[in-house]
Amino acid sequence: MLRTVTATRYVTPLREGGSLPGIVEADDDGLYVLKFRGAGQGPKALAAEIVAGELARDLGLPVPELVLIELDPALGAAEPDPEIQELIAASAGINLGVDFLPGSLPYNPTEPPAADLAADVVWLDALITNVDRTPRNPNLLRWHRNLWLIDHGASLYAFHGPDPLTRSRGAFPAIRDHVLLPAASSIAAADERLVGKADPTRAASLVPADWANGEQYGEFLRARLESPRVWAEEAERVRA
Repeated sequence: MLRTVTATRYVTPLREGGSLPGIVEADDDGLYVLKFRGAGQGPKALAAEIVAGELARDLGLPVPELVLIELDPALGAAEPDPEIQELIAASAGINLGVDFLPGSLPYNPTEPPAADLAADVVWLDALITNVDRTPRNPNLLRWHRNLWLIDHGASLYAFHGPDPLTRSRGAFPAIRDHVLLPAASSIAAADERLVGKADPTRAASLVPADWANGEQYGEFLRARLESPRVWAEEAERVRA
């Protein structure tokens, strides 16, 4: 299970992206980037964050800790922006928190990671259908010289439409725009390294039941992991 903490202070909004996440302090004295359940993308984006992030963790990829955050709408009383006040009020209850990495820097493509790490991230993003790891918006951070993966809410986008399970075995053409593809070693070799480690069942089980049907996310990813993995073959073709 994910840890649950309680937000004790709303620190500041992060005016990046459309969901207006904010930094909060919690009762464990930690700072977290709070992803609001009441934001425009809705709880399915938070479900995708959990499934993708925890799956990445199972693969040994660097992802900040994810927690559930209990939010009291009274914390927005001192916020002068009425849009943010409304967002906090609409998100009373359980939301998603991402461990805040103080002093982290945006990814610089002139300093790419090791080729095998780049290939592993490309493989993961092809598996989870992550459209949001492009040069324009890498969703990667450098912290203490290490690469960290963040912001997976745009993954698993099939769940925002009807019958997502019918789309589980398909290719993922958007992988050709992946920011790490030019730095990646063989995706076929990454597939051999990672496919046995991927545990979508565990990751999907962590989704709160009132956000989404976690079992469907697990079923979707288990189907994608079956052979033949056309999405992994496609990623290798466009890399070459």
